[in-house]
Amino acid sequence: MIKFTLREEDIEFSAIRAQGAGGQNVNKVSCAIHLRFAIAASSLPEIIKERLLALNDQRITKDGVVVIKAQQHRSQELNRMDALQRLHELVESVAMPVKLRHATKPSYGARMRRLEGKNQRGSIKQLRGKVRD
Repeated sequence: MIKFTLREEDIEFSAIRAQGAGGQNVNKVSCAIHLRFAIAASSLPEIIKERLLALNDQRITKDGVVVIKAQQHRSQELNRMDALQRLHELVESVAMPVKLRHATKPSYGARMRRLEGKNQRGSIKQLRGKVRD
């Protein structure tokens, strides 16, 4: 895993009003959080930046800015922590090295079991035909 740190200066928070049910609290208090993180201008290692920009994720804009909206909690601070955690998980997902796949062949026994199963299935289907005397 590639080590990285997310600096506070790279992250921009803005408080907005949450959507959905919640009564007067939703109408009066700006408790939802919009987190914006510019990938190119960040202090992340280049390999992580490239992988993030290559991701096909709806949270990443064409300009290379990660936008996360957190509005699950009623307090602004909890939503802020939730947005930070989601950003950290997103970056962590690309920091993991990609496992290389090694091509393998099925064993002789596995091939024989497969063919035997196909023969059994074929014989069952053959019995479904018309009955002849």
